[in-house]
Amino acid sequence: MPRAAARAVRVGGEGAEQVEADRLLVLVAGGDQQAFEELYALVSGPVFGLVRRVVRDPAQAEEVTQEVLLELWRSAPRFDPGRGSALAWVLTLAHRRAVDRVRSARAAGERERREARRAHHPAFDQVAEEVEAGLEREWVRRCLDRLTALQRQSVTLAYYDGYTYREVAERLSLPLGTVKTRMRDGLARLRDCLGGTA
Repeated sequence: MPRAAARAVRVGGEGAEQVEADRLLVLVAGGDQQAFEELYALVSGPVFGLVRRVVRDPAQAEEVTQEVLLELWRSAPRFDPGRGSALAWVLTLAHRRAVDRVRSARAAGERERREARRAHHPAFDQVAEEVEAGLEREWVRRCLDRLTALQRQSVTLAYYDGYTYREVAERLSLPLGTVKTRMRDGLARLRDCLGGTA
């Protein structure tokens, strides 16, 4: 953004920034690169600030900010000025992307912790452990067989293939609520089965 225009936006206050962002985003939707540069200068600070508060790590916040601004360029045609301001729309994109990054990092950390716990179990009797693991697998398999086909499919995708509930819903072309209900009921039946006798 030219310095004079940037000063005008700052002097005009937050309302002027919103009006300018709305105008620029409409131009960006039409493929205007100059408008994108100006919009970038206008929103990159607020986007980084929001992402930084959610992600906390400065390097990750910079990465997410760049991802958001790239997404802004690609998805600008989806902006609907009738539904809200451009700044609110951009910050919503930023918040979603930042939350996704935090969730992804937590999931990766949890997987690493599980692997580390598995790797640090002392092997006291490998044969006994293998027999016990085989019995446990058979027990779980029998309990899974007691679920309905739909429950078993949802549980297997989530717990054996590592999909999130939302990904399971997308994969099965089902509403998220339906998948959550199947998972809840299936896990309750599994818990009852595994708590009983084999």
